[in-house]
Amino acid sequence: MTALFRQFIYKKFGILPFETNVAGQVNHAEYHPYIKILFLKKDGHITIDFNKYTLQQDALFFINVNQWYELSTPNNACNGALLYYNRDFYCVEIHDKEVACDGILYNNVYEIPVVYLSKEESGLVEGILNEIVQEVKNDEPAMEEMLRILLKKLIIKATRIWKTEHDIASTETRQDIEFLRKFSQLVELHFKTQHTVADYAKMLSVSPKLLNKRITQYGNTAPNDLIKERIILEAKRLLAHTQLSVKEIGYSLGYDDPAYFVRLFTKQAGLSPVEFRKQYKPA
Repeated sequence: MTALFRQFIYKKFGILPFETNVAGQVNHAEYHPYIKILFLKKDGHITIDFNKYTLQQDALFFINVNQWYELSTPNNACNGALLYYNRDFYCVEIHDKEVACDGILYNNVYEIPVVYLSKEESGLVEGILNEIVQEVKNDEPAMEEMLRILLKKLIIKATRIWKTEHDIASTETRQDIEFLRKFSQLVELHFKTQHTVADYAKMLSVSPKLLNKRITQYGNTAPNDLIKERIILEAKRLLAHTQLSVKEIGYSLGYDDPAYFVRLFTKQAGLSPVEFRKQYKPA
């Protein structure tokens, strides 16, 4: 099926419903500059930033502009829909107070943001996506605002499901998650220049010890490791998908000493930058 696309001056929005025989369209480079929400049905296979997923149930994936993804096609079942839009249409960071998703669905330091759906939840998501399709097709007055409302509805619904899955109920727990969101946001903003726990503790007005305690209670990964993992993820993206030299990549991530960057990458990734690149760009 052809993507349904609308442009409102600089604001761009589109949706591509797909079935197995045309799922390869989702991988096209034309969608890379957009923020994306991918609805994928059970039995789908997808790789996002070097992590592979085989779905046992329907799911929503929240994919940022700089994230690489690929659906496994054509032999595997890949049914669903791709929703895509630019920051001019809806900027998650600017509008986060409305939907409280930044640091959870987008820019989450713990994982690729994926929300697994029950049968009922999947039906609700499909209903919103069908409304979006009809809105784009009908070309009614105030279509732009209606599409933005439906997008926000989908994001809010997914955020609520995520919080339910992670048992976010008590006031204390909500405060901890808000703290985690702020840490995630700061890491995403500053990982290229701020590399230590002390840097982020200062920004959050807490001690490094308290930052470590509050972050590790929701996972086994310490803040220092989360910061390093974000740096190494960016290095992997640049190694796999650009022609930048290892020295240039290290410099772009705030490391003036190429040898130190190579040692850091090798320790974190288990192989050198050159060896990692060979996996994606064979000689």
